[in-house]
Amino acid sequence: MQRILIVEDQADLRLLIRLTLEPLGVELREVANGMEALLVARSFKPDVLILDVMLPGGVDGYQICQAIKQDPLTSSTRVIMVSARGQKADIERGYQAKADRYLVKPFSPAQLLQEVGA
Repeated sequence: MQRILIVEDQADLRLLIRLTLEPLGVELREVANGMEALLVARSFKPDVLILDVMLPGGVDGYQICQAIKQDPLTSSTRVIMVSARGQKADIERGYQAKADRYLVKPFSPAQLLQEVGA
C-alpha cells in the first residue's frame, strides 16, 4: 500500500487533498507545520510527500524538501510541492530543493491524481 504524507497548513486544502486521494486506497497522514513534517516523514517513510511551501513552524517547504532528499531514510520519497507562489523563481527554487514536481495553487484534483500516479 502506497504511503502519502500531506503537509499543508490550510485545513480545507488538506481535506480536499485527502478526499482526492482516499479512493486510491493509500495510507494517508496529515500534518500542518514544518517541524512536525520532518518528524512524521522520518517515522512514516512516505512514498509520496505533498508539500506546501509556506508553512508555520519555522521551516518552509523548500527546507523540508532538501532535508527529506538528503536523509537516507527518506531520500527516495517523491516530493510534490504545492504553492500559491507560481513565479518562475519560486518554481526553480522548488526544483533546486530537489522537488520531483511543483504544482501551483489552485490545482485541480485531476492534476494531483496524475502527479501522485506518475
